[in-house]
Amino acid sequence: MTPRAMRYVAATAAGGPEVLTIGSTTVPQPRADEVLIRVLAAGVNRPDVAQRKGLYPAPPGASPILGLEVAGEVVAAGAEVKGFEIGSRVCALTNGGGYAEYCAAPVTQCLPWPRGYDAVRAAALPETYFTVWANLFLHGRLARGETVLVHGGSSGIGVTAIQLAREFGGRAYATAGSDDKCAACVGLGAEAAINYRTSDFAERIAVLTGGRGVDVIIDIVGAPYFERNIKCLAMDGRLVEVATQAGSKVEALDLFDVMRRRLTITGSTMRPRTTAQKGAIAKDLREKVWPALDAGRAGPVIYAVFPLDQAAEAHRVMESSVHVGKLVLEVAA
Repeated sequence: MTPRAMRYVAATAAGGPEVLTIGSTTVPQPRADEVLIRVLAAGVNRPDVAQRKGLYPAPPGASPILGLEVAGEVVAAGAEVKGFEIGSRVCALTNGGGYAEYCAAPVTQCLPWPRGYDAVRAAALPETYFTVWANLFLHGRLARGETVLVHGGSSGIGVTAIQLAREFGGRAYATAGSDDKCAACVGLGAEAAINYRTSDFAERIAVLTGGRGVDVIIDIVGAPYFERNIKCLAMDGRLVEVATQAGSKVEALDLFDVMRRRLTITGSTMRPRTTAQKGAIAKDLREKVWPALDAGRAGPVIYAVFPLDQAAEAHRVMESSVHVGKLVLEVAA
């Protein structure tokens, strides 16, 4: 029997990590196309931090509770659900509500745990894998033999992008904020990693590529990197903006340079996409990426695991940027 009430992480106000406390609320009821998941673990992501600060409100109809990815077991299902039975172990890209003992998610945004995974590893997958697949391969159109520059190579998105670029025949370069993080990127498959605190990444990419530049850039920094990103792109290059952690307003752009080199400047966010759009990404992941996870050729790097009642500490670590890979909340055994 599913209980009526559950523990969850409440944000008492917009502010710092200290606003996160444990509260009690009603267990959500799945809609016709949703499953109810007993959450065993939940991933921690930058959008959670932005939402806690009041900068990234939940879209209409979504749970206001923090948390965009979970792993657990299906305990109830709506009338239209197919593909997962009660008791199935799933990880899911949620529309919110992950920092809780129970979470409802559209069934099309659910995927099975890869072979040999536990809840913590499974919970670290959805947000970064959905995001990287959509941006690196659908918008960025990375093809076999092409090169990609991954900014924030030691982040959850960076770790995933490096591994999937390698898996599908691309060659990755990365930037990171320390020599140790750069070494971690190379260990994951990057051909080279650039410490952005001690080197100009545009100058280093010019040297590393013999002046050609890279075919794709995955950027999480935003405006301060824009001009140098444009310099790093090869002919027909694609700049894909995934986040704007250091600002979104670009002051100058030489459109003739974009035209002359046939550049594409694009980007996307995941949360506002429709259930059908997210479901199409999930279908791609299951068919094309999950076999690599099953075989151990790619997978999340877990930096630290926190109990649910230490969500505030997980956010402090996230904002410190000391970590390599993912932070995860363990919700239940």
